[in-house]
Amino acid sequence: MTQTTPEAPLRRQRAQVRVRTLRTDRWWLVPLLTFLGLSSFLVYGVWAIIDGSYFVDPYIAPFASPCLTTACPEGARLFGWAPIGDWFTLPPGLLILGLPGGFRLTCYYYRKSYYRSFWLSPAACAVQEPHGKYTGETRFPLILQNIHRYFFYAAIVIGLVLAYDAVLALVHKPQGLGTWILVINAVLINTYTLSCHSCRHITAGRLNHFSRHPLRYKAWTFVSKLNAKHQQLAWASMFSVMIADFYVRMVAKGVIAFPFA
Repeated sequence: MTQTTPEAPLRRQRAQVRVRTLRTDRWWLVPLLTFLGLSSFLVYGVWAIIDGSYFVDPYIAPFASPCLTTACPEGARLFGWAPIGDWFTLPPGLLILGLPGGFRLTCYYYRKSYYRSFWLSPAACAVQEPHGKYTGETRFPLILQNIHRYFFYAAIVIGLVLAYDAVLALVHKPQGLGTWILVINAVLINTYTLSCHSCRHITAGRLNHFSRHPLRYKAWTFVSKLNAKHQQLAWASMFSVMIADFYVRMVAKGVIAFPFA
């Protein structure tokens, strides 16, 4: 005689869903907008790297800073320093592109964004993904996401350089509209960098007794507040760096020319 377990009726009655999703809302809108937003950043970044108009004293376009080759105008060089000689004939921005680019590419929030919008893995909650296998970030190339912390260290340096550029503009052209665009961008870039999950962990994530480390606890509390806005700061800083870079290039080209540029 066979016994019927309580689970058996549940298995027989379980619904067989053969469609991609039963959701009736516009679940596709967020991944679509994310795809368009990230794509615009990629397209602009490619154009900015190959564009040669990146400096007009005292402004330097963020996508080209720091400018480290002798091909850079003297005023665009960081502290007048140009360690790369004339043998480097590619656009100067290529030298530093991988540092902020790698930081954003491996960022926890951006991972979720482009996994869902570009790879549809998954596109949204309660929506089937088209991939038959799932290995997470344990194999090449996604295992490289684990070096995010090291890109964070590099992003700190880039953020400080952009802040330095903004201060120079503030000193030499305090009334300039471009100055305040660069200042706002530097603030957003640096707050986005500090809001990083890795920064929160490095600050005090491994401490067992906060009471023994009051200064690190205060820093951790501050970073935690920024971390709660990590998504918003990621988008705000992404658009601010594009706007600041585009503005400087338009001034350098003479497209924008007025007394307070």
